[in-house]
Amino acid sequence: MKKIEVTAAVIQYKEKILAAQRGYGEFKGRWEFPGGKLEYGETAREALIRECKEELSIELSVGDLLDIVEYDYTNFHLSMYCFLCEIKCGQLTMKEHDAIKWIRKEQMKDLEWLPADKYFLRKIGWIQ
Repeated sequence: MKKIEVTAAVIQYKEKILAAQRGYGEFKGRWEFPGGKLEYGETAREALIRECKEELSIELSVGDLLDIVEYDYTNFHLSMYCFLCEIKCGQLTMKEHDAIKWIRKEQMKDLEWLPADKYFLRKIGWIQ
């Protein structure tokens, strides 16, 4: 089975977390944490900084690694490095997402998350 490594930014501002609605592909319309694939030679932190700059025009301060999610999709195995982050600078601009919103932890259950992101949210106890 093909293996893919990605990073995910759990971006916190005050009591809210940033959710992004996927704008393309098989899971278009579902919600996710911003991030993306690691490129050859990149660390997970470096990839996260690059991806958020490319997709959202923001520069991140990458904090603690919250979890590494291992999830099997139909056609590939995903390893997702989930980091707690804050925005250092930049203005949020959607380049690849249909929508973004700041939500409280108790609102996360109301969104239709990508499967691996939903698994992560259950694993850390933010949704049932």
